[in-house]
Amino acid sequence: MSKAALKKALKEIDRDGLAEIICEMYDARPEAKEYLEFWINPDVDKELDKYKQKIFKLFFISEGKPRKSPGFTDIKTRVKYFTSLCVDYEKTADLMLYILDIYLLWLMERRHVLTHKPRVEKFLDETTVYLENHGLEHLYSLRLERLRNDLEEIFERGDKPTRRDWGRWWR
Repeated sequence: MSKAALKKALKEIDRDGLAEIICEMYDARPEAKEYLEFWINPDVDKELDKYKQKIFKLFFISEGKPRKSPGFTDIKTRVKYFTSLCVDYEKTADLMLYILDIYLLWLMERRHVLTHKPRVEKFLDETTVYLENHGLEHLYSLRLERLRNDLEEIFERGDKPTRRDWGRWWR
């Protein structure tokens, strides 16, 4: 259904019918519930913290143990949902840099890191482009450069040897 067809159908519904549809949508879809709750009480900082917690849970289990592999589709979906709620470019940039911070922490805990290098570089490039497009380099350039250097150090380290590989060194 197109947006024009939706508008036409909504014009034919009375006020009570619209209220009922909105309440049904609120109950049926978590995304709609989240959007309507933000629309009623727009607290951007609270929403940013909530999304940071969601991102953290994609990388780490509740007790701080790293997950096997974060789902980047889920991460991108979270960023997309946040940008649909909040039009403050600085908050979105902060969320994107937070994702890189958490990714860095996650990589520090992992043995096999080299397979994640292309994904990290792609997300770094996307974040850099976002900052440039919205004129936020002056606010976040130092943080981005620090992240870039720390991630580069992790990838230079390479994959840590497993305990099985240590026995070869002693022979």
